[in-house]
Formats: sequence, C-alpha cells, structure tokens
Amino acid sequence: MFTIKRDTHNPLLSPRNERDFEAAGAFNWSPAIEGDTTYVVYRAQGDPMFHEGIRMSLSSIAIAESIDGTHFTDRRQYIKPEEEWDKFGCEDPRVTRIGDTNYIFYTGLSEYPFGPNGIRIAMVKADKNMKILEKHPVTPFNAKAMGLFPKKINGKFAALLTPNTDLPPSDICYVEFTKESDMWSQEFWDKWYADLASHVVPLRRGDNDHVELGAPPVYTSKGWLVIYSHIQNYRGGGTPTFGIEFVLLDLKNPQKIIGRTKGSVFAPEEHYEKVGHVGNIVFPSGALVRGKILEIYYGAADTHCCIARANLGKVVDALLRKEELFTRSRHNPILAPREGIAFEAHGAINPAVVDIDGTMHILYRAISNDNVSTVGYATSKDGLTIDECFKEPIYLPRADFEKPGGCEDPRTVIVDERIIMMYTAFDGNNARVAVTSIAVTDFLKKKWNWEMPIKLTIPGVFDKDGGMIPKKFNGKYFVFHRIDDNICGDFVDSLDWKDESINTCIPLLHPRPGMWDGAKVGIAGPPIETKEGWLLLYHGVSPTRHYRVGAILLDLKDPTKVLARTATPLFEPKEKYELEGAMSGVVFPCGVVARGKTMFVYYGAADLVTGAATADIKTILDTLSL
Repeated sequence: MFTIKRDTHNPLLSPRNERDFEAAGAFNWSPAIEGDTTYVVYRAQGDPMFHEGIRMSLSSIAIAESIDGTHFTDRRQYIKPEEEWDKFGCEDPRVTRIGDTNYIFYTGLSEYPFGPNGIRIAMVKADKNMKILEKHPVTPFNAKAMGLFPKKINGKFAALLTPNTDLPPSDICYVEFTKESDMWSQEFWDKWYADLASHVVPLRRGDNDHVELGAPPVYTSKGWLVIYSHIQNYRGGGTPTFGIEFVLLDLKNPQKIIGRTKGSVFAPEEHYEKVGHVGNIVFPSGALVRGKILEIYYGAADTHCCIARANLGKVVDALLRKEELFTRSRHNPILAPREGIAFEAHGAINPAVVDIDGTMHILYRAISNDNVSTVGYATSKDGLTIDECFKEPIYLPRADFEKPGGCEDPRTVIVDERIIMMYTAFDGNNARVAVTSIAVTDFLKKKWNWEMPIKLTIPGVFDKDGGMIPKKFNGKYFVFHRIDDNICGDFVDSLDWKDESINTCIPLLHPRPGMWDGAKVGIAGPPIETKEGWLLLYHGVSPTRHYRVGAILLDLKDPTKVLARTATPLFEPKEKYELEGAMSGVVFPCGVVARGKTMFVYYGAADLVTGAATADIKTILDTLSL
C-alpha cells in the first residue's frame, strides 16, 4: 500500500500570456535527464490565431529545463507544426532515452477540422542535450500516446501505444521493432495493424471506459511499471471521470499483467486540477525515478504541468501483494444477532471500543426488529474473542431528536476519567451528531447513568460520524463529523456541551471521484497518536456502494492539516460475512485502539455482524510515507 503526494509547488508550469505559443495552456509534459539538468517537453497551446488560413488555437511542443527539478527556465517552442503530418498541431509528447538518444513520440494533427484520420503518432529523434536530429511520421492509422521502453526486450526496441484512440473502444497495445527504422515504416505498421487484437494489453474495465497510455514504461527489477489514464464512462453511462492507474508487466513478456491496481489511485482534487481549459482532468504523461521516489509528471485540467510522488518500491510491492495489512480474528464474526434477543435481531454492528485495564469494552449498535438502534455491550480480554455479552442494551434513545430511529454508530474516547460517547441520533428524518458521557468508575461498575444527550449539530443538515481527539489544541478540543459526503472538523472550547454547538465545517477530507472512496468518506474510530502524527482510519464508499477502509495522517499540533492519505484501501470486504448480509460489501469500523505496537479495529460487516482485526501500527504508518 502507498500514498501519492503532490509537489507543494504545483502547478510547476502554467500558461504564460507573454508567450503566444503557450498563452492558453502548458500541460501534459514528459521529462528527460542529462547530467544535472532535467529537460521537460510539454504541450503548449496558444490563443486563437490564424494558421493555414484558419482561426484556431494551435498546439506545439515546448521545452524547458531545470537544475533542481522544480523550477523550470528557458521555455521555448521545440517541435513546431510545420510538416504535412502535424501542420495543424503537435500534442502530448512522451520521451524515452536509450543510450545517448532521446526518442520523443507525439500526436500529430494533419487535418482541420480534427478527425480520426488526421490524428496520428509522429516522432522526433534528439541527442542527449535534446537537439533535434530527425522527424518522422509513425502510424498510418489513428493513434495517440506512444512510449518506448527504456531497454530493449528480447533484443528489440519495444513500445506501448493506443491505437484507435478517437475510434473507441481503444486499448493499450504492445509493439516490437527489429530495427529502429521499423518505428516509422508504413509497411511495418500496416502488417502490425492487420493483427491488432493480438497486440492488446487487456486493461480496459468496461465497454464504456477508455484507457490511454500515460508515461513511457518504467523499469523495475520486478516488472515494467506502466502509469496510464483510465476514464470511466467515456462512451456514456455517466459523467466521464479521469483517473490514473498502475499496472506491472512481465519483464520478458510485457503483454502479461503480473499486478495492477483495482481502480484509480489518483484523481482530480486540487483547484488547478478541477478548473482549467478542460476541468476535472489529471493525465499522466511522464515519469522519472530519483533514488527511491517515483515522480509522476501529469497534466492538470488541460492547462498546467504538475508532479506527484510515490515510493517506487511500495508501489511495486502493492501491485504484487496478495495478503492484506490487517489480520482478521479467526473467531469472526465476534458479534452477531443472537436468537431470542429482540433488541439486536436485525444487527449487532459498528462498535465503539474502550480499552481499560486490559479489557476491551465493546459498545455496539444493536438494531431491533422494528429498526430501532440502541447500544449493546460486550467485553474481551484478548480483543479477539468475546468473554461477556449483555442481553439488554446499556444505552437507549431518550431525547426527542433520537426517536423513533434511535442511537447509531457510537465512537468513544476517555477524557478526565469520563467516557465520552458520540453517536448518530436519528429521528426518522434527520441524522445529527449527539453526545453523552459517563464516569469511568460508574461504567466499570455497570451503573449505566449516562448524562442526558446533547444534540451537537444543527437541524436540517445531514451530519453523522461524530468523534473527537481526547487532547487539547491551544486550549480547544477537536471534533470530527461528516456533512453529506465529506469529513469535517470543528474546535470546541470545552466539554461542557451546548446544543447545536457544532455549526461549522473545517474541511478535512473529500471523496475522490473515480476512486475507491469516490462517493463518500467518514471517520472510523478516533485517531491514534504517533510520533509522525494522528493516525486516523476512515471509511470510503465507492459509487458501487462498497465500503472500504483507508488512512490519513494529521498534523500533531494542527489536526486540520492532512499530511498524507493512502492511495489504495488498506482493508476491504472479502469474507462471506462481509459480502453477505443486510448490505453486501461493507466493512465499517467505529472502534480503533492501540495496544503497544498493535492496532485493534472493530467493524460492522455487511450491516449485520461485527468483526475484529489487527494490524501493526508501524506498517500502517509506512503506507503514509514516501
């Protein structure tokens, strides 16, 4: 598992009005290194002007260079639309260096208005200092996005490309060249295209989806890492959604997939990715490996050039990983509706947990036959097996704002010898965060004299998933909650709770469209304090309504700052009791505690039963670092 972090200087290149050739866009870039210099070639788009007698926005390929890999200077036009095959534009370059030669493939536009027959791949050969040596048209058919492998395969040059890009459905395909000149041989390509189906690398997930090669392949000792664009609903069926995915291909047979992400791992989130010439686009077009770090060069909103980074080894390991980071209790489900126990007849799920003197006290949501939620109680010494489970609830709905629906999904912390429990109060129409508390001494004596609940959030706003950090920040406590589909936070002056005192939203986490958490996010249990930051698990919901678990790291001194977020889920439904129940495909934690170096997680499964799982805290933290 891994995280992907954007460069804090993003966007690194943006349109410049003083340069006509890139006044409208500077995006989709690809890097090459010579000594201490990083060269980048990128698509430069100008404001509308007259070209070949037509008023149009013309694309060319520009070049810039940098010593530190962040600040780029000497921006200038590099490949201009001046050949028959590219006279109406040059787009989206991808560069691969083999020996002292840089091979730059790009999209050449030969006709206007643009149509499939005039959109084809062209190439430039350049020396190690990016001086252009040769130019050639490449494919005689519609195609885009060609990238050369940086090493020969089976003694031959090899590449990936996307034929029929504008005649979908299209696929990423593999090609080998016995000699260099085959790259621009029309006879070679005619023969290759006649057997197109045999060259496909099967990456497209559905008939309405679209794939396109992103960066040229990256060599690793375990396989060829390919970063590519996956667009959901490209051909209809919903809103087109751009994302970035990874696949690992066999070193000797790159048509063989040995590992891949289950979906997008990077999606438009920042303003510069959402707003631009064409909004809501992140498009990978280049990659570099610097030490242990994989740099992903991408275009944002068809306007800017940006970089994101991941740990290369962690990415590769995640693509090959077969086991999960969490270990389920072999006794799962540890809680399930018991025959004859009416208050939990429809579910024993979504438990909070308090660890006191070596006993896990589990406070779970119990759902009765008439769909009223109360809080049940169980204990466990080892955290994985149940020692005691009460036959009556220990907390019932008492206030008008939690009737008739009840009290859902509790989350607990201990502050000043009191157990504070936040939960979702449901009156049948509106869901709000409520809070109550009880002295630890009374709780341990089973004297269930809970304080009368306070409704923390305002009416008319769907607000759930309440929780808090049991520590002050500049004299205030920090409370989590979820408005609609987003995780929010709020500071409160004290724990002398007041009605409707949580009435703002400091945004912490949003869904990432097209990814595993693209529909909704909410916290799991309260965060664990570590030296690196507050480790917070959260649930993410996909558009298919599957619930999975990821993690974020919050700043120790300012919990409104998200330092890192996992790109892939850490825990997801796979067991029968997680896939079959009142709602299939759900793991929903509300209880998270640390015992030494181990994290214990308690979760509702399929909205029917409760499971327990453990993980090494250091291992989880490792997924959040580069």
